[in-house]
Amino acid sequence: MYRISEAALLLGVSDDTVRRWVSSGRLGVSEDRGRQVIAGEELARFAQERVHLEEGRASARNRLPGIVTRVQVDGVMAQVDIAAGRFRLVSLMSREAVEELGLRPGEPATAVVKATMVVVEKGER
Repeated sequence: MYRISEAALLLGVSDDTVRRWVSSGRLGVSEDRGRQVIAGEELARFAQERVHLEEGRASARNRLPGIVTRVQVDGVMAQVDIAAGRFRLVSLMSREAVEELGLRPGEPATAVVKATMVVVEKGER
């Protein structure tokens, strides 16, 4: 069972967004000691549903919207840092790409992650 705040963290949204989903009936809850809680299976179902809604825009499934927090240019290469929710993502790219995209701190950006292998660790509760 997950509290509203825990579900929000896992889904990458605010507590208020989760509460709106609950109020609209999109996300089922039960009560535990006077608190609204969401069953793990229900949260997984909802998360899977959201993933399918986001698919179809590109071949990469891992699209993390965020904001550029830092751009460091050194010669022909650049490092771009993006804050996507509570995650920091770092991309190394050409200076030319940074200039063409107009990347600078404060600009919205989406990190698209595509890898041949992903290591999964069990989360802490």
